[in-house]
Amino acid sequence: MRILYSVLLLLFFTPPWMGEKRLALLGPDPAFEAKRNQLDDANPALTRVGQLTWLGGVELTSPDPAFGGFSAMAVLGDRFTLLSDGGNVVRFRMDSRGRLSERSFSDLPAGPGTGWLKQDRDSESLTADPKTGQIWVGFERANEIWRFSPALKRSEAHAAPPAMADWPVNSGAEAMARLPDGGFVVMGEREPWPGRKGRAAIRFSGDPAEHPNKGFRFSYIPPAHYDPSDLAVLPDGRLLVLNRRFALPFDFSTKLILIDPRTLRPGAVVRGREIATLAKPLIHDNFEGLAVTREGKAIIVWIVSDDNQLFLQRSLLLKFRLEPDSPAPVSPAKRR
Repeated sequence: MRILYSVLLLLFFTPPWMGEKRLALLGPDPAFEAKRNQLDDANPALTRVGQLTWLGGVELTSPDPAFGGFSAMAVLGDRFTLLSDGGNVVRFRMDSRGRLSERSFSDLPAGPGTGWLKQDRDSESLTADPKTGQIWVGFERANEIWRFSPALKRSEAHAAPPAMADWPVNSGAEAMARLPDGGFVVMGEREPWPGRKGRAAIRFSGDPAEHPNKGFRFSYIPPAHYDPSDLAVLPDGRLLVLNRRFALPFDFSTKLILIDPRTLRPGAVVRGREIATLAKPLIHDNFEGLAVTREGKAIIVWIVSDDNQLFLQRSLLLKFRLEPDSPAPVSPAKRR
């Protein structure tokens, strides 16, 4: 009994946790809904923005206070996996009319640290192998890359690539994609390599969770005043980079850039070609997650936003079709 009294007194007089707030985890009830929206509310007939054709979009809402903050995603057919920057995982199926089914909540089974703090689960990027189902997650503050089993059931391997060791704690592996040859591209959000310009990037020649030293550095030059927030690979091997900009008063805009993979070389300074911009009056928010899929011959581009769990923002999931490149214009000299 004396031991019991001692434990109760210790609990009573121990002050509450005064450090960084513990990460909020999703509850047991996967309750969330999807509300359809438009590319331009003032012009519902508008379906084209740059090289993208609007196929629809939804706003995801939930009574769970931990819902949102989505920074990365994977899409396989009509199955979606959304990953928050706090390690929360939301899965569901969505049909062509925006109707949801097979909803589920979970959290990453492992990661840097204990899982108590933001720095332990700052999961900012995700990419998957469509053949094996394995998933790789980039942790921003830890500058680590972890590989997980399909459906994120367990961790399989992880590493802290030496080239990423000096990346800022809040600008680490913001964008990541697995390439068709099994290599990876990882981009930092804001900082260049020492003495360079643009954004620090690495082209790994294999799995960085097992071979963190194999690859080379290059630099990515985003559009002026924009930062890369995610990237994906098109079926032909080109890289599609999602770039976002924040400006006061609370205004987000997004640019999508295509990069020729042949320009990725050791020490190269890489620029791409802009194909679309999402900004006022079009739908816009803090878009951080990007995925590319196929529907028949069509290339589908998915974009998801990180609402930072603020009432001023939304969790938007948008669907576009990437239209073929326009033919190069013929100069007057060649027409004669």
